Formats: sequence, C-alpha cells, structure tokens
Amino acid sequence: MALPSTFSAAKFEALFLKSSSSSSSQFPSRALLPTAFLDHNRKTFVRRGVVRCGAQPSDASVGPNNAISLSALELLKTSAADRYTKERSSIVVIGLSVHTAPVEMREKLAIPEAEWPRAIAELCSLNHIEEAAVLSTCNRMEIYVLALSQHRGVKEVMEWMSKTSSVPLSELSQHRFLLYDNDATQHLFEVSAGLDSLVLGEGQILAQVKQVVKVGQGVNGFGRNISGLFKHAITVGKRVRTETNIASGAVSVSSAAVELAFMKLPEASLDNARMLVIGAGKMGKLVIKHLVAKGCKKMVVVNRTEERVAAIREELKDIEIIYKPLSEMLTCAGEADVVFTSTASETPLFLKSNVKDLPPASQDVGGRRFFIDISVPRNVGSCVSDLEHVRVYNVDDLKEVVAANKEDRLRKAMEAQTIIAEESKQFEAWRDSLETVPTIKKLRAYAERIRLAELERCLGKMGDDIPKKTRRAVDDLSRGIVNKLLHGPMQHLRCDGNDSRTLSETLENMHALNRMFNLDTEISVLEQKIRAKVEQNQK
Repeated sequence: MALPSTFSAAKFEALFLKSSSSSSSQFPSRALLPTAFLDHNRKTFVRRGVVRCGAQPSDASVGPNNAISLSALELLKTSAADRYTKERSSIVVIGLSVHTAPVEMREKLAIPEAEWPRAIAELCSLNHIEEAAVLSTCNRMEIYVLALSQHRGVKEVMEWMSKTSSVPLSELSQHRFLLYDNDATQHLFEVSAGLDSLVLGEGQILAQVKQVVKVGQGVNGFGRNISGLFKHAITVGKRVRTETNIASGAVSVSSAAVELAFMKLPEASLDNARMLVIGAGKMGKLVIKHLVAKGCKKMVVVNRTEERVAAIREELKDIEIIYKPLSEMLTCAGEADVVFTSTASETPLFLKSNVKDLPPASQDVGGRRFFIDISVPRNVGSCVSDLEHVRVYNVDDLKEVVAANKEDRLRKAMEAQTIIAEESKQFEAWRDSLETVPTIKKLRAYAERIRLAELERCLGKMGDDIPKKTRRAVDDLSRGIVNKLLHGPMQHLRCDGNDSRTLSETLENMHALNRMFNLDTEISVLEQKIRAKVEQNQK
C-alpha cells in the first residue's frame, strides 16, 4: 500500500521508522514500567521504573525523496515497526487523583466537560494514539487512550498534558499514575464502583462516568475499545452498588463537606450559624439537602439564575431558601458564617483582597468565617487562608471526615473486588475477541470475490436472455452455498465467553485460516491504522 503524498514524511517516520535504530533492544517488560497500586485505604502510589524509548533514526535511514513511496509491506520487512502488528494496541490510563496529587496541581489539569470532545480530537491526532477519553472531576483528571505503542503513546500524552496545563513534565511525572491494559481496566471499574473515591462508595462518580459516555457519543476518537470500556464500567458500578450495598450510609463529597463544617463549628453555634451556598448545580443541591438533614431551616443560595434555586425550594417546601444573584455574592458572604462554594468557575470567586474587607463572622462561631470549597478548580484562592479571621477548607481536607466512615464500607469493598475481578475477565474476553474481527471480514471478502467471479462465469455461459427470476435464483443459490460453507469457520472465530471454546483455541483457528487462505490479517490491520492516520492528517 503506497502512502499518499499528503501523509508527511515526518509523521510517517514517527509511526514506522523511529525505532529502527534501536530494533536490537528488547522492549521493556511490563514489570519495569511505572505501575500504580491501590491499597485498602485507596491511597495510590507510583512505583517508578525505567522506560526506554527508541533512539531517533539517522538521517540516512530514509531519504526525503523515497520515504513516502515505500509501501507498508516493504517497511514491515525492513524495520522494527512490525511490532505494531504483532502486538495488540494497549489501553492506557494516565492520570492524577486526590491520592497522588494536591488540588493545586489537579485544578491546572482540569478539563471542563464542554472541552472533552476537543481534548479527544487533539489526543487522537497524536502519532501513537488511536482512541481517547477524558474523566475530569473534582478528585481526579484521567486520560484513557488506546495506544499503538505503550511508551511512545505515554510520552505523547504526557507532553500534551504538560502543554495544555503549563505544568512542567518533571512535575507531572512526580504525581501521575500510569496503568496498562488489565490494570487500567480494573482501575476504571474501581473508580466507577466508588472504590477509588476519597469518600468510599460515593455515587456521584458513577454519574460522571456515564457523562463521559454521553459526551463521547458521535465524537471521532471515542472508539470501540474505549467506549466499550466505559460502558462496561457503568455496568460494574451499578452491579457493585446493587450487590454489596456499598453506597448505603456512604457519604458524598457534598455531605462530607457539610460534616466537616459541623465538626469545625463550635457546638453551641450549630443551630444559629448562618449558611451560604454558592452554586445550585448537582453538588450545590446536595450540600443544601445535607444541611437540611443536619437541621438547618434557613440558608441563602447564590446562583447565576433563580430557576434552579426555585426548583430546589419547591422540593424542600418547609425550608427557607433565599435566592441572591451572583452580583450580590460578596455582600452575602459578609453576612454568612459558613460559605460553601461549588461552581464551575475556572477562576477564583474569592481572593484575599475582597475577603479581608468583609465584616467579621458572628461571635457565635468565634468571629471566624469558614469557607468550604469543593470545586476544582478552586473557587476560593489559597491566599484567603492567610487572613487571621478566616478558615479555608478544600476537597483535600475532607479526609478527616472520610476516615470516620470507612470501616464498614471497606468490608463491602472487599466483596466488590470479587465482582470487579469477574467483570474484568469478561471485558478482556470481549476485547480479545475483537482480534478475530479483521479475519472474519477478510474471509467474507475473500469468499465474496470467489462467489462473484464464479457467478459471472456461470451467467456468461447461460447467455444474455436469462430471465430475471432465473438470474436471481442463481445468485441466491451462490449466496446460500457460501454462507453455509462459512458458518463453521465463523463460529470457530467467535469467542464471547458464552461457550466452552477458549480464547487460545479461537486465536489458533484465526491463524490457521490466515495461513490457509493467505488473508494477511495482521498487515490489513496496520493498513487500516495507517489509513486512519492519513485521513486524520488530511483534515
């Protein structure tokens, strides 16, 4: 397959020739690659290893005039690039979470939901990335990709993350975690089940995983493998919550924020403290509900529009909820003892310069105003905590609350791990079965070519005045024969876990058919990947 001239020589070399000078080096084993492990307390740490990237090709490896004209088949014979066809593309997750990185760094990397499609497109334009998804919440920012090459794909994604966030690569590497294939699958399943959350078993993360799928629908790059992974993760999240009741009694980030506020307030002030909630979205609404559960009968809610506040007021009819527009936010803060912030603002709402002039909080709470900020990026600037009469808490400070609620859910988490292990095997079996899809397509195409050739020969011998009914009958006959002959081989190329056939047997059948019919499936997969990159490069 000759590559069109629109496919630049530089990108061609990046895909196929970058490793030629290091082809004698062994690809690093998985044991040496950085791996993240999660203990029962869900604290993630990174074990660092040596990741060796291929050396840059010499200028003499491929000349500028003939680089583009070389066919993929010739390159496969002469370079080390054939590992792209020998090894299946890897699912990789590169991320930072509340367990590995402080909120100061996570907020720099946070990607708003509206920007997810753009991020997917940019990631998939990288040389070694085929598919991508973004999971960005207050507690984590994770990039999931299907990579043609593990270490080169990781290198490209890390550089992209550094470029878009302006965080140096060295700093990112200190806080990131990195997981491949089965480990990446299990991690997302644990995330969806609430096992990796700061608040073990919280339910909001499942809704966020669902949102990834919803936003990804129809987005080029949110492909079969990654979308399949997230859809399966939703199934796992639902099953874990149904079968283990891990969410029963579990606190959410919002409820933990309310709990933290009540822990810090003087006991005598709990009934009289003036509450302000800024933001009436999902998390803000949960804060309001948990304040009501704690006995609060009156609160002020600041939001851009009154519509959402009115809906909450209608739902909680016995509670006095006072709406104020965003323009009155500072005035309302000056009249509150506890301020909860949960907006999607990408810039701080409160800075030291505008908080220092606020009237002091009431003496019932000791004259100190509490800011409980559960937004990422943060709504309250870190400089505000320098003020003597103010106490600022963010999502990283919720660990104090969470520790008191963990013991029972840890027991349920052990039960959940059994479910996750089972579901991980099912997902990997499904993904393994995808390896036979190119062979199935090739075999059908091969049989169809023979059928059409023989049909034309037969009809030619029958003359030009064949009735349409006869022509249709002969065509149906040829199709029927081909379908019946292919039925057996096709059945032996399918392995979905519903029969006794093992994956190894299925793959043996696939390789046997490749040899018998000279289908060259592995090369056709590479061709498809090249064409996809070429088409992407042309846009």
